[in-house]
Amino acid sequence: MSSVRLGVNIDHVATVRNARGESYPEPLRAALLAQKYGADSVTIHLREDRRHIIDKDLKEIKKKLKIPLNLEIAPTKEMLNISLKHKPDFVCIVPEKRSEITTEGGLNIKKNFNLIKKIIYKLKKKNIRISLFIEPNISDIKNSSYLNADCIEIHTGKFCNLHNKKKDIKKELKKIKNAINFANRIGLEVHVGHGITFSSAKILSNINGIKEFNIGHFLIGESIFIGIKNSIKKFKKIIKK
Repeated sequence: MSSVRLGVNIDHVATVRNARGESYPEPLRAALLAQKYGADSVTIHLREDRRHIIDKDLKEIKKKLKIPLNLEIAPTKEMLNISLKHKPDFVCIVPEKRSEITTEGGLNIKKNFNLIKKIIYKLKKKNIRISLFIEPNISDIKNSSYLNADCIEIHTGKFCNLHNKKKDIKKELKKIKNAINFANRIGLEVHVGHGITFSSAKILSNINGIKEFNIGHFLIGESIFIGIKNSIKKFKKIIKK
């Protein structure tokens, strides 16, 4: 059995629902199907503007999901209070800009160090596992350790974009490998996420030291054509060691 976990991000089921202002497709249904078909966790990002996942989704999914729920939040007082109220199993702290289509990069830990430190302290008192979404650089990894995070999630967007455009990935891939090796050496668990497709997952799965892949947009998109079961099963097969 693979020791590498797959987290399924279901945000874009909510994106489709919200496009028409309907009650369907239901994120809860997607979460339960992800659980049924082998996901190790389910990820949802409760954005400040509620552009996809909304508070009701968080409440329903937390109540009914049996596998761990990973809640992505911006480092704000509002999101801290929501996390303390609903107590997800995992929290991943991510940067957030109102105008962005999707998350554009890792956290600016240096700028937000004291705020993130306070948030982590309060969440860990509730036994919530904390991950920080960062760029693959040594400075941010060191700061993640100083902040007492349990894990880092490396932003793979730049690598995936280069791969998708058939451009040279060597430099970016080396940065990711070096970041993973360093994080493992200092005792941080490493996750990867953002922009990952079947083909980029194959490349990343050859790097030792990754414990978790978090995949959403492509997985949900492929589910339109091959079904969520087959989409999850294919990713699980790719990341299996």
